[in-house]
Amino acid sequence: MHTFELVLVLLAGAVLVVGIFRSLNLPPVLGYLMVGAAVGPHAMNLMPDTGGARYLAEFGVVFLMFTIGLEFSLPRLYSMKRIVFGLGSMQVLGCIVVVTLVGALAGLGWGPSFALGGTLAMSSTAIISKLLSDRLELDSRHGRETIGVLLFQDLAVVPLLILIPALSKPAEEMLTTLALATVKAVVMLGLVLFLGQKVMRRWFFEVARQRSAELFMLNVLFITLGLAWLTESAGLSLALGAFLAGMLISETEYRYHVEEDIKPFRDVLLGLFFVTVGMFLDVGQIILSLPAVLAMLGALLLVKFLLAGVASRVMGSPQGTAARTGLWLCAGGEFGFVLLSQIDAARLLPPALSQVIVAALVLSMLLAPLIVQYSEKLVLRLVPSEWMSRSLQLTNIATQSMFVDKHAILCGFGRNGQYLGRLLEQEGITYIALDLDPERVREAAAAGETVVFGDAAKRETLMAAGIARASVVVVTYADTDAALRAMSQIRACRPDVPVVVRTADEVDLDKLRQAGAAEVVPEAVESSLMLASHALALLGVPMPRILKRIREVRAERYHLLRGLYRGGDHLHEEAIEERQQPRLHSVVMAAGAHAIGHSLEELRLRETGVEVSAVRRQRIRVVDPTPETRIELDDVLVLLGTPSQLASAESRLFKGL
Repeated sequence: MHTFELVLVLLAGAVLVVGIFRSLNLPPVLGYLMVGAAVGPHAMNLMPDTGGARYLAEFGVVFLMFTIGLEFSLPRLYSMKRIVFGLGSMQVLGCIVVVTLVGALAGLGWGPSFALGGTLAMSSTAIISKLLSDRLELDSRHGRETIGVLLFQDLAVVPLLILIPALSKPAEEMLTTLALATVKAVVMLGLVLFLGQKVMRRWFFEVARQRSAELFMLNVLFITLGLAWLTESAGLSLALGAFLAGMLISETEYRYHVEEDIKPFRDVLLGLFFVTVGMFLDVGQIILSLPAVLAMLGALLLVKFLLAGVASRVMGSPQGTAARTGLWLCAGGEFGFVLLSQIDAARLLPPALSQVIVAALVLSMLLAPLIVQYSEKLVLRLVPSEWMSRSLQLTNIATQSMFVDKHAILCGFGRNGQYLGRLLEQEGITYIALDLDPERVREAAAAGETVVFGDAAKRETLMAAGIARASVVVVTYADTDAALRAMSQIRACRPDVPVVVRTADEVDLDKLRQAGAAEVVPEAVESSLMLASHALALLGVPMPRILKRIREVRAERYHLLRGLYRGGDHLHEEAIEERQQPRLHSVVMAAGAHAIGHSLEELRLRETGVEVSAVRRQRIRVVDPTPETRIELDDVLVLLGTPSQLASAESRLFKGL
């Protein structure tokens, strides 16, 4: 195939497969691996194994290490030093030691076994951090331990990228090579930490003064690739230079802006890197070696679970926390593929063994979400004392709620939950707050707050909190998925109790009301109401009239403020599905439009799912027009609906279809 045709095939395969994987909530890296396996020499043989493709794919690793450097923060490391350097080092070094001993005894050799141990020690930062966030477990004890270990693994990749190429050297040259590489890395790191930060901050300030997005982006690329070239010229890896560039910029005020600018380059090029890794996958060979693949998968999950769990226990964690940490970290990660590509380039492992390892890593990443989903059930089976711990937790909650009646249950005790708790206390209303941050619960309880550790998405927790006697339940966190999980259990326990839910904006109002919320409070709308009230008061509008307006908006369930004019920038918004949310759209009734002369009732626009929120006629705006309102020439109709509904409504307005 010609190069252009090959690019089209790769893009088509990536769009199709990655789209399917994302719709199934599976990591897209697995989709890229599948595309690479399909076009590689062991399948359709469409992509030649050229050095140019490999070199281009390596830039994906460069930008990945750059973003890791951006996230590198000395204050953050210091605050988490016990978990990161204690638990993290035990997990990574323990895995390396175990794999090195087993590999050496099996005749693989010390060097290849060491490299393989570093590869298998890695876990997926992308998958695990997202699962922790979705399940609201980032602040739990096992969540903090997991994040700390992942942070150490990210840092451990840097020395491993230096060590692995040196392992292919003869024994007499290896020590010299390692020593020289270490000296170079220390010198580079010293220059970055002591000299680079001041220079970089001043340089970025001068570039930012030009107020040119193009110049800023060019500067980021120049700094990243320039430092990568310097480290490669010094005999080190491109990725190390990119990591140092990220470290430099992380200490400046431009860190987050740079991170957003570099993300598209990182994701696309990293996808190409995983495509090239997938090219090495020989599906036929893997099927023939399926027993070995399954054995490697079982050994990987079991050994990493035991190592992380034992390390957590050594650090003083309870058995349940240690088991959870082990389950979260037992699968492989994307950095394993990065290190495996270095191992293949250095020819440290036999090709057949590399196939088995890649297949085991892919399968473990596929299993990671399932392991997490059933982690609580597994912990209860593996740790008998967890039943007692769970009972004590429920007993503690029940003790707090035993003598209260007609109280409020607050799901979440963050900023909003604490403010609400203080207001309830001033009115003499008792409440019980459930929160999953142990440190917050400890400090708040010590201060006399009625807050307990518990998950509002679990039925037994709600029962212990006295939901049968509660007068109201308030969900104070703005995450819609978490709120829906909690509400499903609240409705199962007590269908008649009123539930007040907080949400970020009006997008999920209908979804939360359909789930049974008595009231949904959108933060964006409420803040707009407060801004409007202050502005109107300063403009001389009487306060009774202002309060009347606000009451009308709330009485209409925010109906008068529903929808936004999205504008052209909505294509760059973070969530693609937001484009299908209801929005406002203005339509001018030009000459020849079918709707002219017809009433809204006759047009039957509600059949398309669209609502006419206002009609503007000769500079007069009519809000909530009646069904009898007739459309005239040059009227402007303000429609509320999704893009597909708006398209149907426009067709009916102009063509009568």
